[in-house]
Amino acid sequence: MSCKPEMLKTVPLFSLLDDDEIAVLASQVDIKNYAARQRIYKAGDVGMAYVTVSGKVRVTSIDEDHQEVVVDETGPGQFFGFASMLEETPHQTNATALEESVCLEISRDDIQTLMLRKPDAGMDLLTTLAHQYHAAHQLVRLRATRSPNEIIEKQETTGERIADAVAGFGGSWTFIITFAIVLLAYTTANVFLDKRAWDPYPFILLNLFLSMLAAIQAPVIMMSQNRQDTKDRLRSELDFEVNRRAEMEIQGLSRKMHLLDERIDDLSDLLRGKPVPTQAGD
Repeated sequence: MSCKPEMLKTVPLFSLLDDDEIAVLASQVDIKNYAARQRIYKAGDVGMAYVTVSGKVRVTSIDEDHQEVVVDETGPGQFFGFASMLEETPHQTNATALEESVCLEISRDDIQTLMLRKPDAGMDLLTTLAHQYHAAHQLVRLRATRSPNEIIEKQETTGERIADAVAGFGGSWTFIITFAIVLLAYTTANVFLDKRAWDPYPFILLNLFLSMLAAIQAPVIMMSQNRQDTKDRLRSELDFEVNRRAEMEIQGLSRKMHLLDERIDDLSDLLRGKPVPTQAGD
């Protein structure tokens, strides 16, 4: 369904256009109506950009843990799917209407026509790109806050909890002082009772208890140390994932910014009457 010029005037990106330009753009873009929870596009679809006229749209992605991650939630006047449209690549995210929504479907050719007629609109496009950059940065920051301790605690068993408790108590001053008092009381009582002692010197029964305690305590403490090694490994893996995602986002945004800057320079040259250099592959 074709768009009415009055609808485009409510979009901040097109607010600088005059009536003639609005009319030309309105004849090119399409208007789409979506019901609540209706999918607008999925990852892999052809890269078209959308502007939310009314309603609310959620843009999500699936991470390597197969969990849905919210990338952005757009309201009236906001773009989504902009990067894929600009690069002419399939979408890498999914977009779903959270409520009844009206969106404008815009192609790369529509944007090129807009910038040829109104170069100042390029700043609005840069603003949109900056918004997506901040959304990606916020996503990386939220993913970085995942605690390995919380992940380990969700997966630990009762035996592992007991091992941590035993290791924590066995490595404390409370255990050392209590153990020293018990040993002192045990040996003093047996020495004082002399021939009536149940474990006279050299305290063979006490040595048996100490050997049994050491035999049990050692593997329990090793269990706790293994869990600590698991936490350290998971923490390193999370740090690596965050750094890799941040690097990919920065590289992708750098390419988009460079491409957009080149397009704006080409349009400036066209407006000045200079010939635009032909790029390889064009």
